[in-house]
Amino acid sequence: MKIALLGYGRMGQTIEKIAISRGHDVVLKIDKDDTDYDITVADVAIDFSLPSAAYGNITNCLNNGVPVVSGTTGWLEKYDDAIALCKEKNGAFIYASNFSLGVNIFFELNKVLAKMMGNLKEYNVTMEEIHHTKKLDAPSGTAITLAEGVIENNSNYNAWELDTANSETSIPIVAKRIGDVPGTHSINYASEVDSINIEHVAHNRQGFALGAVVAAEWLSKDKTGVFSMKDVLGL
Repeated sequence: MKIALLGYGRMGQTIEKIAISRGHDVVLKIDKDDTDYDITVADVAIDFSLPSAAYGNITNCLNNGVPVVSGTTGWLEKYDDAIALCKEKNGAFIYASNFSLGVNIFFELNKVLAKMMGNLKEYNVTMEEIHHTKKLDAPSGTAITLAEGVIENNSNYNAWELDTANSETSIPIVAKRIGDVPGTHSINYASEVDSINIEHVAHNRQGFALGAVVAAEWLSKDKTGVFSMKDVLGL
């Protein structure tokens, strides 16, 4: 499989190593200022770029018939436009706020717990995420996905807010940026008598990178449409 890496930061470099170890060729390595390249030399593209570049990268792939996997967060105000273009071009697209197998299991666990807690109004939910100091967006895309999972499965909440919630129906997300932390996410339900906490801790970036390559392998096999990691992993 010939892979184009759109974004060649730490994640892009980790993805390159894993892709090569799995027998693939990295035919393009595009950094943020690169614009003169032919995306059609690739069988599939993996985008871990910047929020300002992601939508342009994705549309370039879709306009040229190249399946694209994106893990860039912070650009989702244009997500619906990307979906519409994918359908118009009969293309193939996967976006995930997190490609880690463990995190995607955690997403599903979060939904189950949120549903179980729906009738227990004495518990208040809070969330915390910790990432490295070079992460640009806050809260993380993973934290937003977790908050949306609670909102979809627990009628006590209808919104999330960064740091401090201004209403009882809003979930506060505390975002911390510390050192070189790959990613820690926790959801806490607390009452006056006890607390229930679930947490996912990434020890390194390998899980994110491997999941992105696995998604690219899956998407490149004559797929058309818009998919998620649930489709890739059969969750």
